[in-house]
Amino acid sequence: MPKKPSKSPAGKGPRTPARKPASVAAKRPTAASKAISKAAPDLAQERIVRALETIAAHLSAQGNPAAEPESFERADAYVWHPDGRLSAVPRVSRVELFLLKGVDRMRDILMENTERFAGGLPANNALLWGARGMGKSSLVKAAHASINADRKPADKLKLIEIHREDIETLPALMEQLRASSFRFIVFCDDLSFDGNDASYKSLKAVLEGGIEGRPENVILYATSNRRHLLAREMIENERSTAINPGEAVEEKVSLSDRFGLWLGFHRCSQDEYLAMVRGYCGHFGIKVDDEALEREALEWSTTRGSRSGRVAWQFVQELAGRLGVKLTAK
Repeated sequence: MPKKPSKSPAGKGPRTPARKPASVAAKRPTAASKAISKAAPDLAQERIVRALETIAAHLSAQGNPAAEPESFERADAYVWHPDGRLSAVPRVSRVELFLLKGVDRMRDILMENTERFAGGLPANNALLWGARGMGKSSLVKAAHASINADRKPADKLKLIEIHREDIETLPALMEQLRASSFRFIVFCDDLSFDGNDASYKSLKAVLEGGIEGRPENVILYATSNRRHLLAREMIENERSTAINPGEAVEEKVSLSDRFGLWLGFHRCSQDEYLAMVRGYCGHFGIKVDDEALEREALEWSTTRGSRSGRVAWQFVQELAGRLGVKLTAK
């Protein structure tokens, strides 16, 4: 006699094998999940180590001792590092003031401003802007050397160069210089801002407008190819996206306004270019027939596509090397 199929406890059909809950099945570790769970602590530990190293480096940079005022007696020029160090420059790369041709008016204005500052009188921050290679940075370094030529060691100006990418640390540098008895020219070469770079706000606060302001014993000289230090497209972008376009442009242009002196450098004429070449040749004792010198100098400038003090100096280096003359003043 055939057996009747067994019924489920509820009596509603044949009994089927019981299935385990999904949560129980999910708890069974697979080979992949085992590898992931094993690697997770290693990744977490690596992240923690990296974070601790970053914090340690940051604290180390902040904990560097500030330069003592008396340390400025070691040299007349220094380079500022973002970790708080000032490294002395034993010999500044510069040219003599009288060798800078075609910039007489800018030279006289900057020298007068620097002399006033060195004497403890009010003076303006200066922005030297304009054509490349026309002696903007050379003029700053030459003016500094000229002012110091006849001054006692205790009265000499100190030149401190800060690199463009370190402008955000300018307030920290000011804090170090504020307590010193010396007077300082803080110099930034080729200063400009691009894209979304907001570090110019640190410069604005130091120039004017900050609660502490610029230290009385510090003046800022900067060089740039741009009059307003900011790319035109940067200003245009601000204008197009701002609620009030006029205010956006004012925000950007106001940076240059905080320099009391704007000294514009323009491309030199052919006569000024040749005067630069002759001046260098006379100073370094390079003897060449004047007609041949003029012809070669003009040919050199044509190949370079411009006339400037930099091009004149590069030609003199080429000429001196070809003639076997060392570039030491006679």
